[in-house]
Amino acid sequence: MQHAIDKASLGPKSKALTQGVEACVHCGFCLPTCPTYDEMGEEINSPRGRIFLIKEVLEGSVPMEDALGPIDNCLGCDACITACPSGVEYDHLITAFRAKAESERSQPLGRKLMRSMILNTLPYPNRAKWAFRAGGLVRPFKGLMPKSIQPALDLLPPTLPKAEYLPEIYPAKGPRRGRVALLTGCVQQVLAPEINRATLEVLSANGVETVIPKDQACCGALALHTGAEKRALKTARQLIRSIPDDVDALITNAAGCGSGINEYSILFAGEPDEAEAIALADKTKDISSYLDEIGLIQPPPLAESMNVVYHDACHLAHAQGERSAPRNILTAIPNLTLLEPPDWEICCGSAGIYNIEKPDVARALGEKKVTNLMSTEPDAVALGNIGCMTQIQKHLESYEKAPPVLHTVQILAKAYSD
Repeated sequence: MQHAIDKASLGPKSKALTQGVEACVHCGFCLPTCPTYDEMGEEINSPRGRIFLIKEVLEGSVPMEDALGPIDNCLGCDACITACPSGVEYDHLITAFRAKAESERSQPLGRKLMRSMILNTLPYPNRAKWAFRAGGLVRPFKGLMPKSIQPALDLLPPTLPKAEYLPEIYPAKGPRRGRVALLTGCVQQVLAPEINRATLEVLSANGVETVIPKDQACCGALALHTGAEKRALKTARQLIRSIPDDVDALITNAAGCGSGINEYSILFAGEPDEAEAIALADKTKDISSYLDEIGLIQPPPLAESMNVVYHDACHLAHAQGERSAPRNILTAIPNLTLLEPPDWEICCGSAGIYNIEKPDVARALGEKKVTNLMSTEPDAVALGNIGCMTQIQKHLESYEKAPPVLHTVQILAKAYSD
């Protein structure tokens, strides 16, 4: 007996849940770009396999619990979107389905505690700072800790950098060409605060005044991409309220944040403030996209020549469709040679909290990514996402002469200051 999806029962998110199911023609173009299919070699752990499985769940042919394994295995890297000739919005589908799954699944105690710990610390910089320090103290005793916590301890940095003071307004140098607000990020403020400082300096050098709203909150990306919809809505609403109306754009310098905000149409579907959320999403731009749009003021040459390999963060290249802008910025810097790694489209394995919850797959992907990057013999690695930075730095530790891993804007700031 053939079933049909009851769209009415799915509520406001029925479009997100059914578009991918209806648009997928099962052509298989997504398979070579899917990291879990590559690692596991199983159709059910490919995008089209998951789409078929989601269809069966929505039609009532397969219980939700039977679908959770393959759905949890998905990194949400969205490489399948870039490869898909049919325009399947897999990102919308997996985000909406994870929210549905999270509300219906049984919650083992270990998973529930780990998720609670992550979602109650990482989106809050002060909490994250103290959690990282506490983790550093217990890391020598990692073997005595629960197995679910050990991967998180492995990812902790040996030390934390000094916090960067950010003023409420950072002025433009010379004639003002624009006025923007900066999303300062959450965990990035703790692990790599110099990225925000470099962003302010680069925007200023390009004639852009930057507002840093003090009451801004997490964009909700981490919670959204793990299915914690109510938590994502709460912090996203605070962020929306904090952004002034008189700015040209909300600038993000973390691909995961930009991707999360771009999915506000799903998160806020059917909510009373849906239009307001979508308006902010339309106004949100990655730092590289914004600089490319307004026209980069020519930076001076680097004091020393540098060979830089660029790593495409999945949530910038696939989810936001932005590959050219970072390259345009880097190639505009005199004395810089841009290098391209093989298999650029394959995820590094970070994927939010994936490298904590699925450490074996994440480790294999991280090792492959670093091998590909290092095959270009770079002086530095450039990228646009804090999660990728943490993952790549971790897997570079085995190299005797590991190159620095820098945000694209950090290299640009160095050029302006040389």
